[in-house]
Amino acid sequence: MSSNAALQEARRLFSAMKAGHTGTLDPLATGLLPLCFGEATKFSMCLLDAGKVYEAELLFGIRTDTGDSEGDVVVRREVRFSRLELETALGIFRGEIRQTPPMFSALKRGGQPLYRLARLGVEVAREPRAVTIHALELLDFSGVRCRLRVACSKGTYIRVLAEDIGEALGCGAHLAALRRTAVGGFGLDAAITLNELKTLTEEERGQKLFPVDALLKNLPILSVDKKDEDRLLHGNPVSPGAFGVESSGQYRIYADGRFIGIGEIGADGSLKPRRLIATG
Repeated sequence: MSSNAALQEARRLFSAMKAGHTGTLDPLATGLLPLCFGEATKFSMCLLDAGKVYEAELLFGIRTDTGDSEGDVVVRREVRFSRLELETALGIFRGEIRQTPPMFSALKRGGQPLYRLARLGVEVAREPRAVTIHALELLDFSGVRCRLRVACSKGTYIRVLAEDIGEALGCGAHLAALRRTAVGGFGLDAAITLNELKTLTEEERGQKLFPVDALLKNLPILSVDKKDEDRLLHGNPVSPGAFGVESSGQYRIYADGRFIGIGEIGADGSLKPRRLIATG
């Protein structure tokens, strides 16, 4: 099932007019796919930019044209390294690294997704870009396979990481399996499957939804009074010093305990509305 197919099925179950996911899972992958409905779709970018955690299985000695098990084999090599050598190689990839995006990706060139060009046998130059591997832990190793826990920044390609680790060990590798276990502050422990959703009543499904501001736990809170709420909801800034906060940056804004959206305090100290919940 594609990420969009999962989204559309959940959208139907919730009878939602608007819906969106917060980062595609490759068809190979399983695990967490956070979905947003209604007004929450305005804030989905907060999870698009969030860090992610995966469990990845690598198969050594075989490279494929897609970097994962769904592709065609292009190279086979003998696997001859120890667990210690693998642990040492993993150390190279912790912290900030540079990755070249794969041809089999949704990145666009001239309006065309790269994967479409790749299927036509066309390869184009891609610029390496910086990503951060916050944690890279060896969970299991069986000689030609290993299982890793990867905590990484947005934009990280686990397929590319698998290939690069294989090259560092001199034998090549591809991604055999992938499971996403966390996105931002959300983990599998709080998730529910589509099959489970189908067994629930409409009221029970609604109880499984998080409030919109659960997407914004990384932002500090700012409370405003009724007058300032009205100004913000009409698109107007609030004067400096009216809310007792001096630090610039984005805030999640509450009025009378209700979340109303995101605002930003600029260099002049005024609070400007950025994304607000629709009222009425």
